Amino acid sequence: MTPAGLYVPMITPFDGNGAVALDALSALAHEVLAAGAVGLVALGTTAEPHALSAVEQRMVVDAVAAACREHRAGLLVGAHTAPELRALAGRPEVTAALCLVPPFLRPGEEAVLAHYARLAEESPVPLVAYHVPYRTGQQLGVSTLRRLAGLPGLVGVKHAVGGIDADTIALLADPPSGFAVLCGEDAYASPLLALGAAGGILASAHLVTADYAELVSAWRSGDVARARPLGHRLAALSAALFAEPNPAVVKAVLHAQGRIPTPLVRPPLLPATSTATARALTCLARVPAVPV
Repeated sequence: MTPAGLYVPMITPFDGNGAVALDALSALAHEVLAAGAVGLVALGTTAEPHALSAVEQRMVVDAVAAACREHRAGLLVGAHTAPELRALAGRPEVTAALCLVPPFLRPGEEAVLAHYARLAEESPVPLVAYHVPYRTGQQLGVSTLRRLAGLPGLVGVKHAVGGIDADTIALLADPPSGFAVLCGEDAYASPLLALGAAGGILASAHLVTADYAELVSAWRSGDVARARPLGHRLAALSAALFAEPNPAVVKAVLHAQGRIPTPLVRPPLLPATSTATARALTCLARVPAVPV
């Protein structure tokens, strides 16, 4: 399975008592899939997995997997260790695991390759590497990304390098066969798709999902006249949604729309400010909805 198209990394909504609001999560999952997402991500960074208990994590994956099963959609699950990967063996809905480049230690590119080779041997599902160097502290050059693409069991990379650099250009100028480059930086989705990315993992697509799906489709079909202006408007929306630490503003907007019971996030995050929420709602109103 080589992932392509729009994936939405699901938030974890909480109720007024601070518990996981499973009904709201299930409804959101069905909504975004019906609106054009080809798949979902469970336990990605947007889901606040650091703040979920093991029981809550299983409940979240169960709810998201059920929606994916009903819609015959792809499902990526955040899993970064061999035990977490092995736990996916009993979940037939899971099409791949999203695995973070080892953070903080900066082990070096050779060690990163060895790390993924070990995980791939242990994993019952293919792996998508999550490359986000401004969080992990570990850069990966284009030659390393190409070697990563050549490892058995590696089917893609979530590309979130904080922009578009020379390595990005070189990678997408000659993309490895059978290896998907997925945009993981919402504000850069349109230019990365224009360069040839296979799709995106975009938290912003909780909102106006059909527009983000259309953006992916338009660039992949070469419809520049449709893609460029839509990309400009969605970039402004994404910038507003990420003005404060994700997923606080996304949750605030979803709550304002009545789609989740509260805008709560768990520590160490803080709820979105009223200023950021109002700015995001203004940007959202400027994006014309694509008919579903």
